Amino acid sequence: MEKILFIDRDGTINTEPENYQVDRLDKIRLVPGVIPALLRLKQAGYSFVMITNQDGLGTSSFPEADFEICQNFIVDLLESQGITFSSILVCPHFREAGCECRKPRVGMVLPWLQRTDWNRQAAAVIGDRDTDMELAKNMGIRGLRIRSPFGEGLSWDEIVDELLLADRKADVKRETKETKIRVAVNLDQAQPVSMKTGVGFFDHMLDQIARHAGISLQVECQGDLVIDDHHSIEDVGLALGQALRQALGDKRGIQRYGFALPMDEAEAQVLLDLGGRPFSVFEADFQREKIGELSTEMIPHFFRSLAEALGANLHIRARGQNDHHIAEGIFKAFARSLREAVKKSGTDLPSTKGLL
Repeated sequence: MEKILFIDRDGTINTEPENYQVDRLDKIRLVPGVIPALLRLKQAGYSFVMITNQDGLGTSSFPEADFEICQNFIVDLLESQGITFSSILVCPHFREAGCECRKPRVGMVLPWLQRTDWNRQAAAVIGDRDTDMELAKNMGIRGLRIRSPFGEGLSWDEIVDELLLADRKADVKRETKETKIRVAVNLDQAQPVSMKTGVGFFDHMLDQIARHAGISLQVECQGDLVIDDHHSIEDVGLALGQALRQALGDKRGIQRYGFALPMDEAEAQVLLDLGGRPFSVFEADFQREKIGELSTEMIPHFFRSLAEALGANLHIRARGQNDHHIAEGIFKAFARSLREAVKKSGTDLPSTKGLL
């Protein structure tokens, strides 16, 4: 999904003059660090929308021709450095007009709010004023404030760090007639870890995923265990896959692939590809009907559900004499495979298609 930054102009891209009106070329000064910052964000997959209030644009005090000369200069300058805007949004009204397009109202961004094809979790409004932060709140996305005379904030380098080094996390809730589930995951933190599914051995296996993948994982499930464990195990797999998929975002910089692992006499091999195509293969035989309270037939079902929701190729093969060891080896091998696959090593997308 598209990652969009809604960026203010005056005070954010260029410095704001004393009279707050950029109507001559000699008033244009870029905010320090803006060009290298935007280039880094572009490389990381962000697209940009410029959104600006220009009080009285088109009136005698601020002729449109004066604005256009300066606006075109700024846009052309940035474009010469490889920085372009997918849209440029300008409100020309004074505050007193009470229009719907002036920030912090959302009139100018309504087309985006009505779309579902962009990543709101990764998006942000970047600006230097309270109105920019209020716009972010009204849009339901993050607000990042540039340091300016209007208040404390961040430098452009710090904003890049906030966006690119932010933890990859997700919080998913799933509720059906059979189950009520919450899964919270953070791929860049190892804590907290907690499992409450009502199926003890399954909690133990989920704990293995968290510990050996080095991720924070919290799972709560209230299921119809008075019937059996089927719905609980299946739906946790679906919710966990969805949470991992959301946390991965656009998958830029990840390793993508992974892993094999021995567990005493048992051996487990898990091959994982986070390429966006769901498919699962499970080859392992269990002698017992249950391990603790977990039905062994639900282990392949769990991983198939997870692979479908995650959008992953998942091939699992295991052998051994002890069912506990086989199961634990599978979950640990999956965890280590996941650990390798989600590891970041840059901002490139590991695909020749340009999309994962």
